[in-house]
Amino acid sequence: MAEKKENSCGNWTFLTNHAHVLLCLAADSAMRIRDIALEVGITERAVQRIISELTECGYISIEKRGRNNIYKINRDLQLKHKIESHRKIDDLINLIYS
Repeated sequence: MAEKKENSCGNWTFLTNHAHVLLCLAADSAMRIRDIALEVGITERAVQRIISELTECGYISIEKRGRNNIYKINRDLQLKHKIESHRKIDDLINLIYS
C-alpha cells in the first residue's frame, strides 16, 4: 500500500489578505473585525490595518450606524497591480461570488 504524501504545496493562497478582507465585506457589509479576522485567518489588528489602507486608497468607505460600521465598496475602482489593472474591484467580487 502506498504511503499518503503530505501536502507539499504549503499554505499560500492566490489572493492577498487585502483581497480576502474586501471579499468578506462584499459578502457582508456589516461584518465585524473579529469575524473577518477569524474568516481570513489573521489578527484583528491586521484587519484594522487593511481596512485603514483600503479606506485611505478609496476602495471602501465606512458609515457608522449606532455602534456598528457599515462598509461600502467602491466597485468601480481598478485593481492595483499592473497585471490586473485593466479589471475593476467589481470583476474580482463577481469572479468569486457568481
